[in-house]
Amino acid sequence: MKASSVGFVVRDGFRSVWRNKVMSVASISTVAISLFLLGVVWLFISNVNFLVTTVESELEINAYIDQAYTRDQARELYEQIALLPGIAQISFETKEDALIKLNGRFGPDANLTETIGDYNPLPDMIRVKAAYPDLVPSLAQKLDNTPGIDAVRYGQGTVENLLKTAGWVRRAGSIGLIGISIAAVFLISTSIRLTVYSRREEINIMRLVGATNWYIRWPFLIEGVFIGLFGSMLACGILYFGYMQLVKYIVDNLHFIPLLVDREILFTMGYNILAYGGGLGLLGSFLSVFRYLRV
Repeated sequence: MKASSVGFVVRDGFRSVWRNKVMSVASISTVAISLFLLGVVWLFISNVNFLVTTVESELEINAYIDQAYTRDQARELYEQIALLPGIAQISFETKEDALIKLNGRFGPDANLTETIGDYNPLPDMIRVKAAYPDLVPSLAQKLDNTPGIDAVRYGQGTVENLLKTAGWVRRAGSIGLIGISIAAVFLISTSIRLTVYSRREEINIMRLVGATNWYIRWPFLIEGVFIGLFGSMLACGILYFGYMQLVKYIVDNLHFIPLLVDREILFTMGYNILAYGGGLGLLGSFLSVFRYLRV
């Protein structure tokens, strides 16, 4: 296609959107709603992944050493455990350090040292971080079976349920993305089909004067891309400002909930939604043109 022809089909596609303002506005609004829902699902999945990643990075196994063990025996046990496969980080915390940390949680007025006297009921402890979150349960089981370890704590049950729930949310979100995408393609295809029907006389004249098949089809494809892009831009604007308000509210009132606030990631997500919207528009118009415009 010549450069002049490219300019013409682009202008004609834009003019078609403008000429059919009512239908175009309805299509753009519908696409915007579809892509807004898609963006909501996308943000939800991203935040679930961020939450899981945050929790996974903080997962650790606390192995409490039998209080009958001397300090030297406890350190030997620590060196033995450090050789286990699957460990990313390991540290040894004495019961004196544990008492200082516990005292700090009660505030500056607390003085647990004077309260308990010379007897410290806290055990020495080994903190372990697994190389991968999936290794936590099995590694905790190994530690629990190690002689000299009195008890093991890592949030039993909670970790497994969190990982299982996160996997379920990812699968459900992916299904939602596919469903919304199919609906958006159908809506754009319907809009283009109505445009083709309304311009049937113009198309017949173009055929009579010798216009090629692709010369007739291209403006409708461009129109679909415009509808997809305009709808995705509207959806991105609503998503961005709405999400920023939600983040502000949660930070002010529910600050313990980790949320994705990296603007670079959000802008990248917006660019992807724009590209996705344009692609959906092109696909919807392509399906409509080749089904209802057989030239």
